[in-house]
Amino acid sequence: MRVMKWSMIALAVTAGTSQLALASAQDDSKGFVEDSTLNLKLRALYMNRDYKHGAGNPTAGSDKGYREDTGLGAQMFYESGFTQGTIGAGVDAMGFGSVRLDGGTGRRSNGLFAADDEGNLEHSQTKGGAAVKFRFSNTVLKYGQQIVASPVFATDDGRLLPEVATGTSITSNEIDNLTLNIGRFTSMSAQTGMGRDSLGLTSADIAGATYAFTKNFTGTVAASDVEDYWKRQYVNLNYTLPIDDLQSLNFDFNAYRTKSQGEDLGGDVDNKIWSTAVAYSLGAHKFTLGYQRSTGDTGYAYGVDGGGTVFLNNSVQYSDFVGAEEKSWQVRYDLNMATYGVPGLSFMTRYITGDNIEASNGEEGKEHEWDFETKYVVQQGPIKDMSFRLRSAIYRANNAYDADYGPSNNDLRFIVEYPLSIM
Repeated sequence: MRVMKWSMIALAVTAGTSQLALASAQDDSKGFVEDSTLNLKLRALYMNRDYKHGAGNPTAGSDKGYREDTGLGAQMFYESGFTQGTIGAGVDAMGFGSVRLDGGTGRRSNGLFAADDEGNLEHSQTKGGAAVKFRFSNTVLKYGQQIVASPVFATDDGRLLPEVATGTSITSNEIDNLTLNIGRFTSMSAQTGMGRDSLGLTSADIAGATYAFTKNFTGTVAASDVEDYWKRQYVNLNYTLPIDDLQSLNFDFNAYRTKSQGEDLGGDVDNKIWSTAVAYSLGAHKFTLGYQRSTGDTGYAYGVDGGGTVFLNNSVQYSDFVGAEEKSWQVRYDLNMATYGVPGLSFMTRYITGDNIEASNGEEGKEHEWDFETKYVVQQGPIKDMSFRLRSAIYRANNAYDADYGPSNNDLRFIVEYPLSIM
């Protein structure tokens, strides 16, 4: 993997230098106010996990076999433009708030709300942040609170409020088709954490590059150094082969290598994991087959570097299928109803099965998950772009793996989102 990683970087730089440099985005700046945007996203979420085989709610300390929460969340993002001149300056700001509608103490721990010292869920939560930014040509430096989406450091937005990272990032698009990213982050706020540092992150240095070899073929490499936790490397290749106007094949490959370091605060981690998927699209239909393989002394580890840091094909609604030595297969079907006269309506179902897991009790662990999802996005009218999404997961693990990953359960979520562009 290491040879592939550096070969890709060399190829990307060599190919990129043969291209003309992009026109300077800073030269086109209209000003701090003129290029400003203000966006609001409202989200309502109902979530229920119903545990099976006599398992209680393990996090809430309850003998009831389920967790259930309902809440409303609001996410507001302001992005200024850049001042004019050789180096432009600007400011980004964000504000978040959530309100609990339902979810008692004995049913908590779906990750929607924090709990106080007595275990009672908060009725409302708010947090915010800001960052200053500077742009020279097509390179932007930003310092402050940020939403990050690197495969080796990614903030999670799977509940009501997102994780937020604090640090410095540089994104450069000086070479045509090549994007370079570097960053250093020193704290991470959890989705239910209102403080700036609630996940225990010491510091994380990250770097990455994405190059578009053609309009249908891209490659990404990335690496991170999370102090006293681990060092991680990542590679991705994605290629789409058009067949005709209605048919295409997509090939996707992802791989990670993670090795603990320093104080081993995340445990003694030694893992290599890769996934590959082939998707055939035929008009409104898409059929996907995927395979994922984990090797090493441990399974894949992440979290302190962001709950979204798992860019693998078999990372799905409940399980990531990342156990030690695990092998997993996925079959998936997607349907876009726009072809049948209902634009905005889509369906998805997938089944993933994993085995060969080295469970902590020395036996072979096994797990499987079946997911179903339907989503509708309003196409016109006063609530245009409002979406309604129903997600269902049925997860089962055998006795050997049940205690390692999580009890067998049914996971049901209903999500309503309404994005608004205010300016």
